[in-house]
Amino acid sequence: MTETVQARSTNARKDQPVPRVMPDPKNPRLTERVTGIDQTGAPVEIGVPVERPLTLYLNSQEIVTMMTINDYPEYLALGYLLNQNMLKPDDVVTEVVYDDDLQVVVVYTERGTNFEEKLKKKTLTSGCAQGTAFGDLMEAIEGAVLPKAELRTSWLYQMTHAVNTAPSLYLEAGAIHGCVLCKEGEPICYMEDVGRHNAVDKIAGWAWRHKVDAADKIMYTTGRLTSEMVIKTVRMGIPILVSRSGFTAWGVELARQVGLTLIGRTKGKRFIALSGQERIVFDQSLQFVAEESARHRRKGSDDD
Repeated sequence: MTETVQARSTNARKDQPVPRVMPDPKNPRLTERVTGIDQTGAPVEIGVPVERPLTLYLNSQEIVTMMTINDYPEYLALGYLLNQNMLKPDDVVTEVVYDDDLQVVVVYTERGTNFEEKLKKKTLTSGCAQGTAFGDLMEAIEGAVLPKAELRTSWLYQMTHAVNTAPSLYLEAGAIHGCVLCKEGEPICYMEDVGRHNAVDKIAGWAWRHKVDAADKIMYTTGRLTSEMVIKTVRMGIPILVSRSGFTAWGVELARQVGLTLIGRTKGKRFIALSGQERIVFDQSLQFVAEESARHRRKGSDDD
């Protein structure tokens, strides 16, 4: 099956409603049933996420092969290229072609492209399922100016509760990361994948495709707050990054350099902000915030 997706940067009218994207844990393509035994020797059958290779081409040049659940190949392709600075925000994308049989996605642009030299400078990131960054990693955030947004703690608690309780592939099968673009306390684009770098790239592609204004948005991730997550969030122009997990030193340093609000260990009533604290408005009484239920705890919930 070959799918052609029209994705011109000029074809999304601002008065068109932006579609809300949420996980589809019942999609049979995304999981497999496998059998085994448990700790008592009893037979068990569980669902596990399916990984598939997806090879990305930009015009005639092969860029990378990614392991992904492959639910939104066109958004993943566009977001990856944007976050690697291979696709410019004002580029005109004439076509995105996805071939399911070949597991290939090709992005065509009006502008001629050649990234042979950039592809030689490859950095494997700390992302689960190994993300990749090419060449000018630091150029992505040098001189970045983020919007003067605010984060009300009532939004933070509303957002984390909504994300944790929404039907998801994680709750269905586990072994997966999620990234969620939110406005105030409401999730508007929730993507999952085997690596958090894929999930955030899919959000980047979705937001670019639909001309979503990043200035009043919050990025939420289930993964660690690494340099990669900070850089990608800043590249998208999002001023606030929140995680239920912890921080890396370089992630904190980069966030402070650009004034990104960085909040981690967000579970139940708790959170820690290590950068951009001036955006936080404490409007929620902790007396009315519930602790996280056991069903919605994820990997590492008891580690800190």
